Amino acid sequence: MIRFLKSLLLLPVAAIVVLLAVANRAPVQLSFDPVNVDAPVFSVNLPLYAILFGAVALGIVVGGVFTWLGQGRVRANARHHRREATRYEREANRLRPYAPDAPGQTYPGTSVPVRTALPAPR
Repeated sequence: MIRFLKSLLLLPVAAIVVLLAVANRAPVQLSFDPVNVDAPVFSVNLPLYAILFGAVALGIVVGGVFTWLGQGRVRANARHHRREATRYEREANRLRPYAPDAPGQTYPGTSVPVRTALPAPR
């Protein structure tokens, strides 16, 4: 079902991209020299669709890099919590043998649960 929905959405997008590429095949001059407009030193002749696709691809890459860098604190926080959970799990497994045998044991005549003394911290 998901594959069908993806193809249903991507097929019109692919058709529009192909139509854009076919309609904009004429080469245009892309200049990187703002000083010399008549004879730029850094220029290249490319089809307009290549420039558009390159700009979109560059935007996706730059956006992905900045998003990844911006989420560094979130990833560090997740690593910290994962290490902490692992440490607590090891501690619980280490203390499990000292847990009371019968979970429902209470002191006679009260509802206070019987607690077993744990070993002293190291």
